[in-house]
Amino acid sequence: MTQNWTTTNIPDLTSKVVIVTGGNSGVGYEAAKEFARKGAQTILACRSMQKGLAAVDLIRKEIPDAPAEIMQLNLASLASVRSFAKTFKSNFDRLDILVNNAGIMWLPDGKTEDGFERHFGTNHLGHFALTGLLIDLIQKTPQARVVTVSSIGHRSGVMDFDDLMFERGNDNQRQEVYGRSKLANLLFTYELQRRLETVNSNAVAVASHPGMSNTNLLGKPESPWFFRLVMPLAGIMIQSAAMGALPTLRAAVDPDAKGGQYYGPDGKNEVRGYPVIVTSSDASHDLEDARKLWDVSEQLTGVKYP
Repeated sequence: MTQNWTTTNIPDLTSKVVIVTGGNSGVGYEAAKEFARKGAQTILACRSMQKGLAAVDLIRKEIPDAPAEIMQLNLASLASVRSFAKTFKSNFDRLDILVNNAGIMWLPDGKTEDGFERHFGTNHLGHFALTGLLIDLIQKTPQARVVTVSSIGHRSGVMDFDDLMFERGNDNQRQEVYGRSKLANLLFTYELQRRLETVNSNAVAVASHPGMSNTNLLGKPESPWFFRLVMPLAGIMIQSAAMGALPTLRAAVDPDAKGGQYYGPDGKNEVRGYPVIVTSSDASHDLEDARKLWDVSEQLTGVKYP
């Protein structure tokens, strides 16, 4: 019987540099903590500096010498993304692991600072721009990885390039905008891997999802009523954020991981369990949609990949 993959499988990461977007809470926090525990210089890229400082304090209470620090990053602002990338590159000459983790889910209608639908703009376009602005450093770092966190919810996503920002609106919009953003995460990952292979880069792009994990994406006042209703039963129905972080951690550090793979829990319907390679929807492998999304993303963000 194959042994379950856990944090004990994480190798020594001394001298590595890691960025975790949304590293102040939930799955991102748990991943950042484990990277730092293994010696990686870990940057928690957080929208709120106050929450980021609190997260680093928590990490250091458990791991006193943790090489963790925070940097301000608001993925709903392209100006913030550019500022983060500029500051990071002025301080670091390598980037071993970029974890595109931060995200929002099922929030009411809203737009980013740049006028994009808030889920698509934050979950996809913000990370697309961030990765593009750091890709030169990623490619210079031996065996670097880009890990983008998707969701079970990607299976409900549909790409509609005639109404990418959901300007028409509908009754199921909260679920559909989130599903589309998570589908975009996978289309992006697979297309990035193809492009890295084209230029014979030794960097790889992989994806993960946390199953259903007890994070602050669930149970907020603005969350759908049924999520708020079931949150008291979360311990029975869904897994901890620490377990939810395992697929991301495995995608980031497993020496056997290959570009274009997708990691998720091994339990029924991938809701909970230990991390294994899982499959994604047929829509996530649509080559035409992937190329079109890439072109549109470059146009919308103004970030051109070399």
